[in-house]
Amino acid sequence: MPRRALGSLRWLARHALGAVVVLWLVATAIFLGIRAIPGDPAEAIMGGPGSQASEEALAAARAQHGLDRPLGVQYLIFLGNIARLDFGSSYALRTPVTEVMGDVLPATLRLAVIALVLAWVLALGFALVSLRAGAIGRHVSTLLEIVAAAVPHFWLGSVLILIFSSALGWLPSVNDGTTAGLILPAATLALPLAGFLAQVMRDSLTTAMGSEFALAARARGASRSSVFWRHGLRHASLPAVNLSGWAFSSLLSGAVVVEAVFARPGLGRALLSAVLSRDIPMVTGIAIFSALIYIVVMALAEAAERALDPERSHA
Repeated sequence: MPRRALGSLRWLARHALGAVVVLWLVATAIFLGIRAIPGDPAEAIMGGPGSQASEEALAAARAQHGLDRPLGVQYLIFLGNIARLDFGSSYALRTPVTEVMGDVLPATLRLAVIALVLAWVLALGFALVSLRAGAIGRHVSTLLEIVAAAVPHFWLGSVLILIFSSALGWLPSVNDGTTAGLILPAATLALPLAGFLAQVMRDSLTTAMGSEFALAARARGASRSSVFWRHGLRHASLPAVNLSGWAFSSLLSGAVVVEAVFARPGLGRALLSAVLSRDIPMVTGIAIFSALIYIVVMALAEAAERALDPERSHA
């Protein structure tokens, strides 16, 4: 078997095994975490403590959902249901979790993808300005990157609403179903990530442009711009591409805050509501789907790395 094909098979096997382990760990953590929360899950099933359900109704709810069985049996049933992607019905919405996920997941994924693309564009712009500017420009660019990376989503979202919606009236502050309604939430997610990626890309670009292959190309008469676009950018992008898998997952986490600030329907708001109402099936479904998205995005990021650096495909 060719070496490259063997390397690809090893890569697929490693990721498949890693996916199983990650999902098992996530599922186990969810199971133990939910059982550690004070309170009776049967009350959540019946509508919360305010429902004033009778003890007979609570006992029936426990029996129906297997909550009266030994903990080990509950755990095995829990894992079996997850393996079939059967999360049951939401306690609060009385709707299958997979159906709810199908309604809210596309909106969050669309927001996260747009934010990731915008973060990459901004990070590349920051890095280019930093490289081409003088010492003062580099210091200013570095300061802006640090500030952007440190800004909390809720504060940044509030400031953007105050400026571009309340003061200028250019963009809607809440979800209105239009493309314009995506701009402020996407910018709120993208700016902190762009600041972080820009720092990584700037350091990588500086190293790449000062490497032996870049100096040799310049010695052969290639212009600095040619070396940058044909060689430097590809090598400098590798660390940022690697981080993009983690970055996309962080965007999904940030969506919990951003969707609340901008009143957008999506995974974040559904998770927040599920946690507050102790909606165990919904929390479980969102957590497992988030883990699946993380695994897929990390695999795509590594595949992109292997495409940019063919030597990795032999490993």
